[in-house]
Amino acid sequence: MRPLETPDERTHQAMRRVLLATLPGIALLLWLQGWAILINLLLAAASALAAEALVLGVRHRPIAATLRDGSALVSATLLAIALPPYCPWWLTVTAAASALLLGKHLYGGLGKNPFNPAMLGYALVLVSFPGPMTHWSVNHGMDLLGGLHAVFGLHLDGQPDAWAQATVLDALRINKSLTLDELFASNSAFGHFAGRDSEWVNLAFLAGGAFLLKQKVFSWHAPVGMLGSLFILSLLCWNGSGSDSHGSPLFHLLSGASMLGAFFIVTEPASGARSPRARLLFGMGVGTLTYVIRIWGAYPDGVAFAVLLMNLAVPALERLAAGRAEEPTV
Repeated sequence: MRPLETPDERTHQAMRRVLLATLPGIALLLWLQGWAILINLLLAAASALAAEALVLGVRHRPIAATLRDGSALVSATLLAIALPPYCPWWLTVTAAASALLLGKHLYGGLGKNPFNPAMLGYALVLVSFPGPMTHWSVNHGMDLLGGLHAVFGLHLDGQPDAWAQATVLDALRINKSLTLDELFASNSAFGHFAGRDSEWVNLAFLAGGAFLLKQKVFSWHAPVGMLGSLFILSLLCWNGSGSDSHGSPLFHLLSGASMLGAFFIVTEPASGARSPRARLLFGMGVGTLTYVIRIWGAYPDGVAFAVLLMNLAVPALERLAAGRAEEPTV
C-alpha cells in the first residue's frame, strides 16, 4: 500500500508538472526568438531563488526544503516567458525579485499570497519601466554573444543591435485607417489568424494546459471561464475586416498571453478562487477585463492587470458562488 502524500509532496509534484507543461512553449520560443528565452529564464530563476533564500534566511526558515517545492521556479519561469525578449538584465532581475518579495513573502509565504506573484512582478516593472517593457525585439537571428550584448549592454564588435516593432495587439489598437486584411498584409508581424509567432506559441501553451488538465493539476473552470468570455466578447465586438474592427475571436485567443494566462496564471491556487463556481466566475472576469484593457486601455495586453484586479474580487466571488450576501455592518 502506497503511503499518503504530504501537502509538501503534492505541491512539489504539481509544480514539476507545471514546469514540464511549459516546455513546448519554451522550446518554440527558443526556436522563434533565439537565446532570449534562455537568458530570461536563467536571470529570472537565479533572482527568484536568491530572493527566496534571502527572505527564508532572515525569517530563520529552512531554506533547502522550501526552495525544493518549486514554487519560486514556477513564478520565475512564467515571468521569463512573459517579459520581452532581450530586455535589459536589470528588468528581469527586478521583476523576479519583486514577484518573490512583494508577491509572496510579504504575506507570509506560499499559500498566503492574495496576488499572483508572477503577475505582480510583471505589472510592477510594466508600470515603472514602460519603455523597456514595450521594446519587443524582432532580431531573432542573434547568436549567444549578440543576445548577451542586447541583455547586458555589452559592446561586442560585429554583433548586431536588437531592434523592435509594435506587437500585433498594439498595432491593432492604434490602427485607424487600414482594414484588417490590409493590416495583415502590410505588417510582417501578423500571421494567419494573429501574430506570426504568437499564434504558434499560444497553441504550444494550449497543449501544455491540456496536459495539466489531464493530470488533474487544476480543474477546467478558470481556463474555460477566461477563454470563453474572451471568445464571446471578441465575437460580439468583431466588425469583420473593417478598419474599426477589434479583431476576430481567433485573433484574441491566439495573441498575447491568452493561453499562458488561461492555463498557467488564472489557475494559481493561492491567489485564485477555491470553489468550482467561483473559479468559473474568476476566469470570466479575467477574460472580460483582458479584452477591455486590450481594446480600450493603455496597454496592448491586459492579462496581468486583469488577474490582479480579479485577485481582489476573490472573497466576493466566493460569497456570490455560495449564494451568500455580504453581512451588513452595524
